[in-house]
Amino acid sequence: MRAAIRVAGFISMMLSSSLALAEYKLDLEPGVTTFSQGAYEIHTMVMWICVAIGVVVFGAMTYAIIKHRKSKGHEAASFHDNTTLEIVWTIVPFIILGFMAVPATKVLLNMEDTSNSDMSVKITGYQWKWHYDYLGEDVSFFSNITTPDSLSLATSANVKQDETTLLDVDNRMVIPVNKKVRLLFTSNDVIHAWWVNDFGVKKDTIPGYINESWIKTDKPGVYRGQCAELCGTNHGFMPIVVEVKSEEDYLDWLAGKKAAAAEAAASAEKTWTKDELMAQGEKVYATNCGACHQASGQGIPNVFPGLVGSPIIMGDVAKHIDVIVNGVSGTAMQAFGGQLNDADIAAVVTYERNAWGNDTGDVIQPSDIKAAR
Repeated sequence: MRAAIRVAGFISMMLSSSLALAEYKLDLEPGVTTFSQGAYEIHTMVMWICVAIGVVVFGAMTYAIIKHRKSKGHEAASFHDNTTLEIVWTIVPFIILGFMAVPATKVLLNMEDTSNSDMSVKITGYQWKWHYDYLGEDVSFFSNITTPDSLSLATSANVKQDETTLLDVDNRMVIPVNKKVRLLFTSNDVIHAWWVNDFGVKKDTIPGYINESWIKTDKPGVYRGQCAELCGTNHGFMPIVVEVKSEEDYLDWLAGKKAAAAEAAASAEKTWTKDELMAQGEKVYATNCGACHQASGQGIPNVFPGLVGSPIIMGDVAKHIDVIVNGVSGTAMQAFGGQLNDADIAAVVTYERNAWGNDTGDVIQPSDIKAAR
């Protein structure tokens, strides 16, 4: 009895807690896209059909149990079959299922219909970031979580956290309102899943395979999601942020991205000072390398090698560049040649060879990377 009282008290405390109730919801979210709202309507319709069936079935059972109980002198009926009743309970559920299947099929077909799209975006999953390629616009970029030391932040009680903690990125995917955007999904390494709840989209990104979906909304705003497929150590640290803008603002953003790409291409042609390379290299390292090799360069014992005093870092520059550009087969070391431009690779190589006490004095220029490719 005391145990039951304690359990009841614990449950009461949990239910009365505002924190516990903060995310408590009884229903799906309708979402902001056409087919997410269609899915919500189908779900609601089926739920109420099930409620009605439950009321009829359990109501009849309750009535029969109470009205025809043995204590009132009733005896159990003895019969083996009733053809009419069997036909009824076969046909009625068939009609109900048909009533649900027709609108559900329309929504499912609509979800898969990517025809007549206004634009297309190819989304590629990486360990552990997303790459967005706006087909036909010559705009592409990586989207990384903005917290370099994500794991420490997630476990630290001293860091102020809010609703966007671990859910913000350096480069948002941006789309215009009232435009049908075709999404193509694939992966560079393992299976990931691109999931944005407000859009009603959750698609696996599979190496060597293309999945499709689409989105269209008339509601500008910022919508967040996450990778929904276990994909490795930092699976929990590859958020998705999609910003829906007016068409005018979207075109301004697109022009800005093209200008930034042109500037990046120009930066690969100039000669950088060591200080410039170190500053840029630190940023590139934090975004692309710190998750495995750690901010201190010490790595994770028996998992990811440290870079402090490493033979590759302290040895031949050409070997160091080759490892970053082409990766290391059979290990978790990715090939960054297709992910970073010449200037960024030159900067990160220079940074790694002169940070944490390595002090080789080497200064690598973008032209060195271009020659090594």
